[in-house]
Amino acid sequence: MQSRQLGRNGPIVSALGLGCMGMSEFYGTADEGEAISTIHRALELGVTLLDTADAYGPHTNERLVGKAIAGRRDEVVLATKFGLVRDPENPRARGLNGAPDYVRRSCEGSLERLGVDHIDLYYLHRVDPATPIEETVGAMAGLVQEGKIRHIGLSEAGPETLRRASAVHPIAALQTEYSLWSRDPEDEILPTARELGIGFVAYSPLGRGFLSGRIQSPDDLHPDDFRRFSPRFQGENFQRNLELVGAVQEIAADKGCTASQLALAWVLAQGEDIVPIPGTKRRAYLEENVAALDIELTPEDLERIDAAVPRPVGDRYDETGMRTLNR
Repeated sequence: MQSRQLGRNGPIVSALGLGCMGMSEFYGTADEGEAISTIHRALELGVTLLDTADAYGPHTNERLVGKAIAGRRDEVVLATKFGLVRDPENPRARGLNGAPDYVRRSCEGSLERLGVDHIDLYYLHRVDPATPIEETVGAMAGLVQEGKIRHIGLSEAGPETLRRASAVHPIAALQTEYSLWSRDPEDEILPTARELGIGFVAYSPLGRGFLSGRIQSPDDLHPDDFRRFSPRFQGENFQRNLELVGAVQEIAADKGCTASQLALAWVLAQGEDIVPIPGTKRRAYLEENVAALDIELTPEDLERIDAAVPRPVGDRYDETGMRTLNR
């Protein structure tokens, strides 16, 4: 499989990673057996970057990933995240914590659940406004010195935060939502990351599955699916956003590929410093996604996509979630 480097001094990873979040929750029912088989198939196909977080489950997704990679640690560039705190009394509530002592406790917990002695890429999941980023990254740098983590990442951080963090320790990667469904990073965030030599990991490169074209109605979503609470999946917004999917499907048909493959090929074409991590919990969709690496988009294709695909309607998170972004 093709490979790409995250950041000037970051890890070499497969050009396409695997987001493991949906294997445990958020997207309907979980099937641990199929999830583990999907991770094993990803490794067989040459996917090396696996992405999880302590908040997924919470904690259960790290345990699942740890179980799946047992005995195969050397094949994996393992990424996990901390700092997004779940409330056991209210599953949809979120808190933020980037305090230095919490950094250390979180890392120790992730190492235990994953069953490993180090984490290759450790992200701050969301920036904690109550803790200066210099203190959070300083604590993460201490973990690098101890060998518990190899590289530092941030998720959904704004340009000024990236600059301040980079002044403390090299940042290997910024993980932010990016796709034909979410192009906001192109304005300031992606240029800043490139200026600072920070790799860009694009999560939800399929627009939380919407760009696949398989979701034609909110009723296609499981009752527990968190996308039901997303403004883009609700009411009139949903219907208008189907126009975006229709445009992607039309171009994909002309290219002889699926809508998902076209959407991933588009993200891959935006730069060698970008690594998309589409999430899936099924081997069939994993194989479809990996095949996107074989699709070449010409400059004419990219111009057509830019001209034909409209911007989505609605925010990508609810009001509470939007307040945690671009800090």
